[in-house]
Amino acid sequence: MGKPLTQITFEFDAVHEKETKAIEPIIAAAEGKKEKLESVVPVIPVADKKPRSPRGRRSLKEAGLTADLINVPADEELFKKQYYAIGEVATMFRENQSLIRYWETEFDILQPRKNRKGDRFFRPVDIKNLVMIYDLLRRRKFTIEGAKDYLKKNKNAEEKFAMIQSLEKIKSFFLELKASL
Repeated sequence: MGKPLTQITFEFDAVHEKETKAIEPIIAAAEGKKEKLESVVPVIPVADKKPRSPRGRRSLKEAGLTADLINVPADEELFKKQYYAIGEVATMFRENQSLIRYWETEFDILQPRKNRKGDRFFRPVDIKNLVMIYDLLRRRKFTIEGAKDYLKKNKNAEEKFAMIQSLEKIKSFFLELKASL
């Protein structure tokens, strides 16, 4: 603490004069010389918006656009393994692991096994339930409470969901067939 404090001074008048000199041609051009306006107007760089961080919640629009891009394998392939780590499940759904853990706490139908260390291992049945929850939340845009109520009230929701998926597969097949004609 032996250094004496020094005061820093700023000269605001010099900055103000530079700004008014830059604006004077614009004012003169706007008063009646519109044809010279393009040549006189200085290009002022506009600060771009700050790039959005990948952290945080995605908008509903972004989530809706990527709702059909999940990479869950077919049933024959899915049931070849008994357990899937949470990292594998998160990459299948293109979501964060924290979101999968949150859905586990919110929905009773998700019951992944945990080892002594606490790692979650999802069975193929849990992944099928996650597909249904993902469809309700992302594609059909239910709230979490609405999705819970839907799953509780509709005991045959899994059957309806399976039927909808098979109809969508048939639809995509017919669209491919139509495009090839």
